[in-house]
Amino acid sequence: MTHYTSTLNSKSRAAKQVGVVLFIALIALIVMSLAAVALIRSVDTNTMIAGNLSFKQSALISADSGVETALSWLGVDRNLDSNISSSGYYASFSEDAKALADSSNAKPATGANITAGVDSSGNTIRYVIERMCKNTGAADTSHCLYGPAGEDENSKSHCDLSNPCLGEPTGALLYRITTKVTGPKNTVSYSQAFVY
Repeated sequence: MTHYTSTLNSKSRAAKQVGVVLFIALIALIVMSLAAVALIRSVDTNTMIAGNLSFKQSALISADSGVETALSWLGVDRNLDSNISSSGYYASFSEDAKALADSSNAKPATGANITAGVDSSGNTIRYVIERMCKNTGAADTSHCLYGPAGEDENSKSHCDLSNPCLGEPTGALLYRITTKVTGPKNTVSYSQAFVY
C-alpha cells in the first residue's frame, strides 16, 4: 500500500508542475510580444526620422533653383534704387528676411522642371532679393555694403553698416537672396546667399 500512495503523490506533483510551466510559458510569451512591439515602434520611428531628413535635404537642394532665378533677375539691366516688390526686390535690407520670404511678394522660382514655383520633387520655391543698403535711393559707401574689390584672399579690409568704407566703393553692391522652400509633409527650409 505504501507503494500505491507514493505513485499517487508523484502524479499529483507532476500535474501541479505542468500548470506552473504553462504559467511561466505564458509570461515569457507576453514579454517577447512586448519586446517585438517595442522593436517595431523603434524601427518605425527611425524610418520616419530618416524620411524627414531626406525631405529636408531635398528642400535645401531645391533652394538653389530660387537663388539661380534671383541671379537671372538681377542680371537684367534695370533701376535697382527703389523697391520693386511685385518682383520680390527690395532696395533696402530688412531686419527680418524670413518675414519677407513668407510674404506674398516672394516670387516663385523658374527653370527646368519647375512649374509655377513647384519642382519635380513637389517643393514650392519662392525667393526675395534685398540690396544691402540702409535706405532706398542711390547707393553710397556710408549706407550700403559692397563686395570685395579684387580676388585677394589675404585682404583683411572690412566694411559693414556700422563701419562703412571710406571713399568710393571698390567692389560691387552686395545683395542678399532669401529662398523659402516648402516641401512634402510640411517641410520648410530657408536659405540665404549673398551675391555681388
